[in-house]
Formats: sequence, C-alpha cells, structure tokens
Amino acid sequence: MHYDVFNGDADGICALIQLRLDQPIESTLITGIKRDIQLLDKVSVNPGDSLTVLDISFEKNSHRVTELLSSGASIFYADHHQSGDIPTHPNLKTLIDTDNAICTSLLINNHLNGKFPLWAVTAAYGDNLNQSAENLASALSIDSPKLETLKNLGIYINYNGYGSSVSDLHFAPDVLYQEMVRYASPFDFISGNYAVFEKLENGYKEDMTNAGNIKPEYESNAVAVFILSDLAWARRVSGVFGNHLANLNPGKAHAVLSYNKDGGFLVSVRAPLSNMVGADDFCSGFATGGGRKSAAGINHLPKDQLSVFIDRFDTFYSAKMA
Repeated sequence: MHYDVFNGDADGICALIQLRLDQPIESTLITGIKRDIQLLDKVSVNPGDSLTVLDISFEKNSHRVTELLSSGASIFYADHHQSGDIPTHPNLKTLIDTDNAICTSLLINNHLNGKFPLWAVTAAYGDNLNQSAENLASALSIDSPKLETLKNLGIYINYNGYGSSVSDLHFAPDVLYQEMVRYASPFDFISGNYAVFEKLENGYKEDMTNAGNIKPEYESNAVAVFILSDLAWARRVSGVFGNHLANLNPGKAHAVLSYNKDGGFLVSVRAPLSNMVGADDFCSGFATGGGRKSAAGINHLPKDQLSVFIDRFDTFYSAKMA
C-alpha cells in the first residue's frame, strides 16, 4: 500500500498534484488542517508499504519516520521546514532545503525537471514567496493578468488550510486536492471547476474584509500583534492575514492570534519581508511552536502567556533591527 501524506495548505497540495500528474498511483491520502503536522501518527504500515511525505517538518516527525522505517516501509520525504538530523537509511530518500526562498512545490518542480511549473508558481504565491514565484514565472512567458490569477489561486488554497479543525474550512484538504489533481494546470482547474474556485474566492474576500476591521493589540517599531475573534472566519483567515500584513509593512514582524479549541491561542508569525529570518527559531522557543525562517507558528499559546509572548516577540525582532 502507498500513502500520500501532505500538508493541507497550498504548498502541500500543489506538491502532491505535481507528483501524481507525473506518477499516477493508487494511494491513501493522509492530510489535515495546515497546523496538523503530526500526520505520520495517522499511518500504520506493513513491510513493503511506501510513503510520500510532503511539506511537514522532518524534525517534528523524525521519531515516527524511524519507527516506520523499522517496520519495513520506504519513504520519500520532501520539505522546507526545520529538519534536524536526517538519518541515513536505504529506504529513506529526502529532498529537503530550508532556504527561505524555497517551498516544497518548488523542490518538486526541480525534482520533476519543470514538468508542471504552473502548480509550483501557484504554491509559491500561496506561501507568500512572491519573488520566487515570479522568478519561476519569468521563464514561462505568463502575462500579468494570468500571473495575478495564479497568485490569487495560491492565496485561496493556502487560506483554505487554516482553522482549528477541518469543519472550519470550506473544503477538507483531501477533497480539494482531489478536485484539483484532475487538471494539468491551474488554469484548466479554474475553467473546468469554477464553482470550487469561486467558493474559495468569495470566502477569502469576505473573511479578509472582516479581518481588516481588527486593530492591533500591540504595536512597536519592530512588531505588530493582532488578536482575531473566536469565530470560524477568524480561524480561517489567520495565516493569510499575516501574509497580507507582512506585505503591507515589510519592515515589521507580525503575529496574528486566533482562539483554539484548547482555550488558548493559535499563533501565526511572519518575519519582516525585509529580513526573512528568525520566525522558526522564535516560535520553537514555545512548546508547540515551529515552522520556517520566514513564517512559523505556535499551535497552543496559553492565555496567561500572552504578555510573555508579546514581550519576547518585540525583544526578539527589535534585536534583529539593531
């Protein structure tokens, strides 16, 4: 049996689309909301089973990788988050690069020698790697309106992955993947399944309008912190609102907090676009934190740690500005 294990955001979905367009196989899909990164805990294997793992931190899953390999499985693992030490094993193949200009879909695009680059462009936009998306697109002779369409689609897919549970989302990530993988390009998907695209677009615009009315909880020269309402729209918009804020004010770091089901906060952190480093290190200082250099998060910040978080956040990025 083969398992496709992938992050439920734009990068994870578009990376798998590229692979399965190139190598169609029967597989069991394992995914979830964007912050559900312990996806390998959902897999039980027999000797000879295989896994493709996309866009979840190797470091956060290394123990489970070792267990699956010991059970006789083989694993192809592609990612751009923190990796930690990567073991050497004959049944483990890794494609990992933590450079802040790289996402998993760009790695897969290179791995496939550019067979489906439009999906990689879409994913890079979804991960707010606009320059990387445009660098790839520049070789593809895409006009500005079409490039804007890919950017919007990437943002919408990424937006759909956020929430405290799948019930918060417009589409479960595995369902959205199955709707999209039937199309060789994002443009084919939009024209062939416009109802899905339209639902994502309308939801995104409505939720972002709501978010635009939120004032910062705290703001300094180095950072801004926003707390969203305890509503499904706020949980959906938490990540893309952070990207939006980063693009509006590229010299500041931003944190967007929404309420989670455990009675605390789900935190999305964006490093300043002018200095895209440190988000992973900062968030890893909290028990449930992690991510990548330019964008990271904390799955559960207890309410009584809010002031500690804000103080540490401001101190951390003020030092980066010095």
